[in-house]
Amino acid sequence: MKKTALSMIFVLMFALVPMMSFAAEATIEGSVQGYNCVTQGTTCPAGKEDPMAGIEQVFVVLTGDNEFYFVPNVDRAILARHINERIKVTGELNDKYNSINATKIESLNKGLWVRSWGSIDELDLLKDLNLGGAF
Repeated sequence: MKKTALSMIFVLMFALVPMMSFAAEATIEGSVQGYNCVTQGTTCPAGKEDPMAGIEQVFVVLTGDNEFYFVPNVDRAILARHINERIKVTGELNDKYNSINATKIESLNKGLWVRSWGSIDELDLLKDLNLGGAF
């Protein structure tokens, strides 16, 4: 009986492993661009960040090899602050949807990478504002 139960557990473990997803943390580097600009093959106009932030609804990170990634868990206002800036986004990559669930955003400032947003920082702020229970 013990041998049969142990065998069943062993078989179930191997059956369930393919269904589990092991997401590794990845980092992408690029610039924040408007989704419309990217899909139309243009770069967001430099020096016109404010009007672009007003008319663009979705921002993406455009990498050096012309791949773009959505950052669905970061508000567009946060990404809009970095239009045309070089940034690094660290998080869980989803190749199927060309997206990255960010845990950290860094921007290049005078040759140094400076963290400008972090998911833990945001959660801490929500807790401080007593909004943590809503998430």
